Amino acid sequence: MQLHGSFEMSSRASILISVLLIAPLCWGQGADRLDRPQNSMTVIGPRNVPLAEGAQALLAGDNEKGVTLTLEGLKLSHGRLEEEAALSNLCAGYIQLGKYSEALKYCDILLTRNDKSWRGYNNRAVIYILTKQYDKAELDLVQGEKLNPGARTLKVARSMYMDAVYPVRPEVEIDDRKNRENEEPQ
Repeated sequence: MQLHGSFEMSSRASILISVLLIAPLCWGQGADRLDRPQNSMTVIGPRNVPLAEGAQALLAGDNEKGVTLTLEGLKLSHGRLEEEAALSNLCAGYIQLGKYSEALKYCDILLTRNDKSWRGYNNRAVIYILTKQYDKAELDLVQGEKLNPGARTLKVARSMYMDAVYPVRPEVEIDDRKNRENEEPQ
């Protein structure tokens, strides 16, 4: 009896292990498989490849490629989050290219769709700083800081704003010999 019981237990374990190993391969084989082409494949990775590759290109400093891929990714976006990520990245990419009116267009679209996007306010504030529209920049910085007070990128934008609006001029003279050379002897 015990031999039969251990054989039965071993057999159950083998079946369980087999099912656990084979099940993931079968999960995608539902009734809809009849509608799929025979050469279909499963892709592991980001759902929106152009959007992901566009973000990587922007981070790498290849702004032209990043914007092009992100525009393609925007067309393929699946849902609100991907769309907002694309809009934010387009705003940032166009800023890097110095195309501020294009950047502003995408920031405005993003903030129209989601007025809680601190990144949208941050990016738009940077546009306003670079185009010397300091009053608008201040409003966007305040709004972004309300939404995400500790954001490092907002701190950088705030620093850019402060440098532009309240530039620091050196008041301390380190070496006064140059000034004395220009003076007449006493």
